[in-house]
Parts: sequence; C-alpha cells; structure tokens
Amino acid sequence: MDKKKVISDFPKSFYQGKKVFVRVDFNVPIDVETDSIREDYRIRRALPTIDFLIDAGAKIILGSHLGRPKGKVVKDLSLQIVSNRLSELIDKKVLFVKDFIGSGLSDKLDDLPDGSVVMLENLRFHKAETENDPAFSGELAKLADVYINEAFGTSHRAHCSTYGMTKDFVDKISGFLVDKELSFVSKMMKTPEHPFLVIIGGSKIKDKISALGNLLDGADKIIVGGGAAYTFLKAQKINIGNSIYEEEMLSWVKDVYDKYKDKIVLPIDHIISKDFNRTSQCLISDIDIPDGHMALDIGPKTIELFNSIIKGPGYIFWNGPMGVFEFEQYSSGTIHVARAVALATWRGATSVVGGGETIAAIRKAEVLESEISHMSTGGGALLEYLGGSSLPGIEILD
Repeated sequence: MDKKKVISDFPKSFYQGKKVFVRVDFNVPIDVETDSIREDYRIRRALPTIDFLIDAGAKIILGSHLGRPKGKVVKDLSLQIVSNRLSELIDKKVLFVKDFIGSGLSDKLDDLPDGSVVMLENLRFHKAETENDPAFSGELAKLADVYINEAFGTSHRAHCSTYGMTKDFVDKISGFLVDKELSFVSKMMKTPEHPFLVIIGGSKIKDKISALGNLLDGADKIIVGGGAAYTFLKAQKINIGNSIYEEEMLSWVKDVYDKYKDKIVLPIDHIISKDFNRTSQCLISDIDIPDGHMALDIGPKTIELFNSIIKGPGYIFWNGPMGVFEFEQYSSGTIHVARAVALATWRGATSVVGGGETIAAIRKAEVLESEISHMSTGGGALLEYLGGSSLPGIEILD
C-alpha cells in the first residue's frame, strides 16, 4: 500500500478556519449500570490529531459509531457520554449534536470560533450509514471542507463515514494514529526485525486464518494459546476433554502444523475445570485433559515455556489472550505473557499488540502503554490488513 498523506504534511495555516470532518473510532466499552466509560484508550489515542487541529484553528467535526444499534436510536449507545469525556480530556467544551442531517448544521458551523470541537451523535443510529447510502454520504460530506480518517479500527468497513462520503472531498488525509498503525503493520509485513515472534490467542483460528497464513513464513516462532491452541492439539490426537475447538479448521491446522512444527509452540499443561464460571474449582492438567474437563488457561509449565521464548530483542506481534482472563483464576497465563512482552520491549524488542481483548489484558496485567511499542486500536481491520485484504477506508486516502 502506498504511503498516505498525514495531517502534518500540510502547514497548520491550511486548516485555519476550515471545517474538518474527522472519522474517529470512539467505540469504547460503556458500563450501563454506572453510566461510565470502562476504558477510554481509543479516545485518548485520537487526542494528538484533535489537539493539532485545535491549535491550527480548524472547526472540528467528529464522527463515530458506538456498538451495534442497527439503525435505531438506542439510549445506552449514545455518544453523549463520550463527548463529555472528551471535553474533560481536552479541557474544552465539546458541542454535542444529535440532529445533523438536513438541519443546516454546516452553516451553523461557519459561525463557530476557530478551534471549536463538535461531536455528532452515533452515526449508526442511521441505517444508511452501514449501507453506504449515497444520500447519507452526501449529507455528511456537506458538513466539512477536509476529510481525515483517524479510525483504523473501522477502515475495513465501506460505510458512509469511512468510505462513501470521501468522494466529495479534494483532501482525504490520515490522522496521526492511522499513520502510526500503517507504519507499524507495514513494517511487520515487510521488514520485521528478527527473531520475529507471533503470539496468537483468543478462541477462534478462523478469524485469524488469513493473517496467520501471511505471517507463518516470516515468523521465527509462533506461540499459540487460548482456545485456538486446542484445535491444534485436537488435530494431533491429544485429548482435549471438553475444551473449545473448531471442527471445520482441523484439516487446515493439521497441514499448517505438519509444515511449520519447528516454529509452532503449543501449551504443555493447562488450568482446567468441569464448569465455566467464576467460582468453579480448577485443577492443573498435563498435556492430555481428562474427559469432562475443559481448559480455561495455560498451565505453569506452559507459562515458563512461553516466557523462555518471549525475550527480545526482535519483533513481537500479539493478538488474543491465553485464557478466560476476565475470570481471576484463569488470568495468570495472559498476565504473564503481557508482562513478558513488556519486559522484552524494555530489552529492545518492537512489540505490537492488537485487538480489544488483548489491550484489556495489558491493562489487567498493569502493564503501562509506554512498555509496549504500539497498541493497535484495530481488531478486525488489523487482521484483515495482515491477511492481505485491502481496507476501503485506507485505500481512498490521498
């Protein structure tokens, strides 16, 4: 993919007084009971771009989605709470706008002082957004003079705000975060430092098959944990008890393991239980899991094995937890891997962590953002890009 223009490629005077639409990814987890944001990482990652535009004297219109309201107004998925949090972070009032279609908002924006920040209500309250409806795209495009994509995590979707509306702009530019995402991921695809270590977790291989297929040849070692590991173990005729696995992936996994078995590292023991809940009694099992039990985390021998590989320097890519880390008794494996990746980074490794669950695991392990080279905000978009798919929201940028 060609290098994309970034906002700093233009002088700040270019943005002075202009209305700039910034597609951000503020799809953050909301705690409905306490009416609070559980994790504001995605909001904070967009701050350098927002601050740059405020300082340049632009009139900033922020557009995002939250959750999957499927074209309906859902009170619990309103971006008002996000707008309030952004106001706190930038120490500046953010004007929240619920009705922005056919309301003459563009003319009203002309009257705002330079450096103003406006946030639109959840774009997916409009069914037309996800359908890439030309009329809705046109309405959004009327709001601004310049388009900026700062939402790598939604760039694999050809929706109005990430794709359709851009045809009406002369200037279509990447924000600082999107530029950084592309820089790190492109390097990982083309020229990673060696040893290149890939750590794959989470429950499904199917979602990662293209990305994994593209990384296998270049990687020096591939650690597989989480639910993904049990499809590999099942394919080798190892008893996995009631552990999660993907029947339809067994043939692919067997072929991959036969070809790359010198690179692939699998769990050698497990934390198991008969039940899937927070209070169930857990045991340690060796490689074969007894019938009636399921693996919910990697065991202590596996932690030691994985730690011996995650050393640095080189390049490390990690996507997916090692177990059900949301439950305290099954979080140890993921926490140890997170801390090992952080330590490897301190030793000189370049570490890229992707996916919402993996970032949440980093938080749980009390690893600082500064201890990881790059924490990607893209989940599906990141995996699709690694898998070789083009991202519509990136392709259309200058």
